[in-house]
Amino acid sequence: MDNRLQMLTTWVRQFPGFESADALPVSGDASFRRYFRVWKADIDGSDVPFIVMDSPPEQEDCGPFIRIAKHWCRAGITVPKIFEADPVRGFLLLEDFGDQLMLRQLNPETASTLYRSALDELVLIQQLPASPDYPMPAYDTAMLNREMALFRDWLLEGYLGLVLSNTEQSMLDTTFALLRESALAQPQVTVHRDYHSRNLLVREQSSRLGVIDFQDAVTGPVTYDVVSLLKDCYIQWPDKQICEWLETFREQTLKAGLHRADSDTFRQWFELMGMQRHLKAAGIFARLAMRDDKPRYLGDIPRTVSYLLAASKRQPALRHFYDWLTMVAVPRIENLIGPVPGQEHLPL
Repeated sequence: MDNRLQMLTTWVRQFPGFESADALPVSGDASFRRYFRVWKADIDGSDVPFIVMDSPPEQEDCGPFIRIAKHWCRAGITVPKIFEADPVRGFLLLEDFGDQLMLRQLNPETASTLYRSALDELVLIQQLPASPDYPMPAYDTAMLNREMALFRDWLLEGYLGLVLSNTEQSMLDTTFALLRESALAQPQVTVHRDYHSRNLLVREQSSRLGVIDFQDAVTGPVTYDVVSLLKDCYIQWPDKQICEWLETFREQTLKAGLHRADSDTFRQWFELMGMQRHLKAAGIFARLAMRDDKPRYLGDIPRTVSYLLAASKRQPALRHFYDWLTMVAVPRIENLIGPVPGQEHLPL
């Protein structure tokens, strides 16, 4: 018996219009949070959908979600409105943005429009001032190091079973240091921290995308969210197309006064930030499979590692990492998980 679901249903039925509401499951995410859809009986006899979030307090603190959502909503960002909240028990009643993930709507005909909308929303997020009641954490040295360590701990040593030599450990440390220094040198903005096609929703009767899963927002590098979006772990685009979208974003953020970088500098920031992001993501996917019994995320590791290959190949300072990745890690990934795609095979 699902005791938390019973508690959640009892909680939501206390509100007017929800007296007979039943909570039906909606796709969850990679965390311990769960989402359910309920309907409110409106005065005209129609049923209006809402989302109920179940965020177990011992595993997921919903406090940051509440504070960031209220701040961003007041600033005009398209995040779900919060109608009711019980942070002690971890229950939230939210606006329903529907089920149409940007990822499912992407194809060669829709991509330009959807990415333009996503980039426009991101520029607005990056310009947000700090919330007066929630000083966001900094994407600092400690956080960057913890994230990159996930690659070594959970993918290389954990899932792939590699035993790294002192030379390999030193090579990884050198790689991580270069990526860390580049990230810390970038102008700092508001960072969603998981801004990609599964966390953006195409809404009916609105040209603006809905933004979800923002509770881990920080103050960090100007290219972090754009690399999450354009070098998405769940879908790949040709490098030429990525460069065009990136230059559009660079011009937008330059005009907004968020940086003064030229195209080459911004692209270099983007490439190295992408490597940090994909090291973290590959490690998280392995951890989700091993620790949280979510093996479906293993299928995203080859695509994520292909980004690491392409980016490191373009960096002379990371030649040793590229060679090691090609000769040691990739064969192991392809043996245990699946083929790592080459850039020449990406969809148009």
